[in-house]
Amino acid sequence: MPSPTLSPLHRLSALGQSVWIDFLSREAIRGGHLQRLIDEDSVVGATSNPTIFQKAMGAGEAYDEQMRTLKGTPHDGGQASELGSSDVEQIFWALAEQDISEACDVFRPTWDQGLGRDGYVSLEVDPRLAYDSLQTFREAMRLHKAVDRPNLLVKIPATKPGLAAIEDVISKGHSINVTLIFSLKRYEEVAESFLRGLERLVAEGGDPSKVASVASFFVSRIDTEADRRLDELDPAHPHDDLKGRLAVANAKLAYRHYEHIFQGPRWDYLAGKGATPQRVLWASTSTKNPDYPDTLYVDELIGPDTINTMPEETIRAFQDHGSPRPSLHEGLAEAQAVLDELANVGVSYDDVTDTLEREGVEKFEDSFRELLDSLAAKLGALALA
Repeated sequence: MPSPTLSPLHRLSALGQSVWIDFLSREAIRGGHLQRLIDEDSVVGATSNPTIFQKAMGAGEAYDEQMRTLKGTPHDGGQASELGSSDVEQIFWALAEQDISEACDVFRPTWDQGLGRDGYVSLEVDPRLAYDSLQTFREAMRLHKAVDRPNLLVKIPATKPGLAAIEDVISKGHSINVTLIFSLKRYEEVAESFLRGLERLVAEGGDPSKVASVASFFVSRIDTEADRRLDELDPAHPHDDLKGRLAVANAKLAYRHYEHIFQGPRWDYLAGKGATPQRVLWASTSTKNPDYPDTLYVDELIGPDTINTMPEETIRAFQDHGSPRPSLHEGLAEAQAVLDELANVGVSYDDVTDTLEREGVEKFEDSFRELLDSLAAKLGALALA
């Protein structure tokens, strides 16, 4: 048994779950905060997305020097109008790739010591490409080449067109974080794309041991959407007994699928060639409803060979009052019953997950546009400074 003197996150890690942080910024990377999270909070990886970059790049002065250099001669008195949208995009990618490269270097000892199990940093493709297989593939390949770190995971959304890109990138021997997974059916399709990609890689003489992948299952948004629909059904009878239950149930059923997928002759052949499973990653694990425990989506989703990527406030909450236990195998029969009960009262699981996938892509697209707008404004301000 893990020693009770260890912190809650260290005890969680001892149960087989990896702790990643769902945030990055240049200030955290260069100022030592990221290293402290590694040293003190058992953090062994990091994820980013357009919303995270929007928050990081919009505050402080950490990016100003590089932005001036990328724009042209420093303090040249130029106007923001001189920069076209493609120029601003190129500047964003240069900034983001620099951050991700430096974060990969911080996590490289973790990657080395764990033989590539953890120590990864994720960078997402342009979310506006989510429904374009070919352009997503090309962008993922470009990002892997630009960052050029073995512990980079390029994030591709699990849209229907994204599945083909995922398979193609894996087949070229590159590591992928598949993001925005909400439904069990889509998760099975994601895992199938991963397996087909590995099979193609092996058939072409490639080395699957160099390929890592995670399947990022979004959690809290599922309860937010399901609870909203329950409230709308009948205000006089709000079905409070079903609120806050679908997200955990969905994740537990996904983990059961994971355990079934990565066993048997097909997987044994790939494992014999050096392949490692595509682990499930729990994303969006901060609690949105203040009525729910702030560690709900950590407490209930702990199990071997999984990852929980948490915002720092969730890390702090769990370190303060988390009680880790192997919870993922608990209540599987009840998990399926939750889906059945929701269907019986008129909440469609398929419609909930389809809506969340569509809205998830839209939210990242909106964040990306807002990020580019704020960068353009900041570049203009720097030129006039």
